[in-house]
Amino acid sequence: MVQAKFWVMTKHFDGFPKNSDFELKVEELPEPKDGEVLLEAVFLSVDPYMRPFSRVSMKEGDVMIGTQVAKVIQSKNPAFPVGSHVVSDSGWRTHTLSDGTGLTPILPEWPKDVSLSLALGAIGMPGLTAVYGIEDVLGLKEGETLLVNAAAGAVGSVVGQIAKIKGCKVVGSTGSDAKVVFLKELGFDEAFNYKTVGSLEEALRKASPEGYDCLFENVGGSFATVALEQMKNCGRIAVCGSISTYNDSTPQTGPYPYFTMIIKELKMEGFMQSSRQHKHPETLKRLLAWVKEGKLQCREHVTKGFENMPAAFMGMMRGENMGKAVVAV
Repeated sequence: MVQAKFWVMTKHFDGFPKNSDFELKVEELPEPKDGEVLLEAVFLSVDPYMRPFSRVSMKEGDVMIGTQVAKVIQSKNPAFPVGSHVVSDSGWRTHTLSDGTGLTPILPEWPKDVSLSLALGAIGMPGLTAVYGIEDVLGLKEGETLLVNAAAGAVGSVVGQIAKIKGCKVVGSTGSDAKVVFLKELGFDEAFNYKTVGSLEEALRKASPEGYDCLFENVGGSFATVALEQMKNCGRIAVCGSISTYNDSTPQTGPYPYFTMIIKELKMEGFMQSSRQHKHPETLKRLLAWVKEGKLQCREHVTKGFENMPAAFMGMMRGENMGKAVVAV
């Protein structure tokens, strides 16, 4: 018998999440049956999507949703031998019994000197999101100018680097001066702290007077309204996230930028990486190759201790992380 710890959402979030919204519980897990494996979490992910998706995919009292890198510690399934590692949507749990459904083995060519935590970041869901947004949605071309907001986060920091690999000019908006320095280190052509600029419109115009061919949108709200005015004619917008609105108790309303979209003939498309699962294996190999070649740098914000899952999640929602936020068990 193995003792598993897990975090549940005690009630749906009202505004910004609070410690009282979470409860740590313990249960005893039985031995694996034929076809089953027992997983032990090594790294767990905290991501912005957990905030809005908790409302639509969870009931109060459910285990918090989320992805983890886990080690197989017992196995009665030959596809997952003891000692191997997988990516699993097990949620906020230290141990999980699984019949193998939905488990993704770590790439066999994964280098020993690369942390497995990157399977939750640049070589995982955020990296996949960046690639599909750039290639499938935006169709970004060499020589174009890309604007990305929340640029120092898990997705945005990868977006900017891939755009540079493709020979583009990249402008990043972020929330602190330290993050501006970070983005410059990653090779962004221009970066600014949106919290300290006098005018977002002027900051965007100064960073790229000729405008923007593409926008990788992670923030939404008022930022998007201002940014659309800076788009070139026939510009493209990939809508990945809207983190500025996730904690609103009352939904934001207007202004509505439809006339701008009409006269500029803009194309805006929302997307999720999960709809392209058939492309994941090949895309993950490409991301790993960029990391091995030194073309893709991976910054992580690591919180130690499973007991700190809620704190790590709330810190990420406040923008305390540079790069991917993960919890090391």
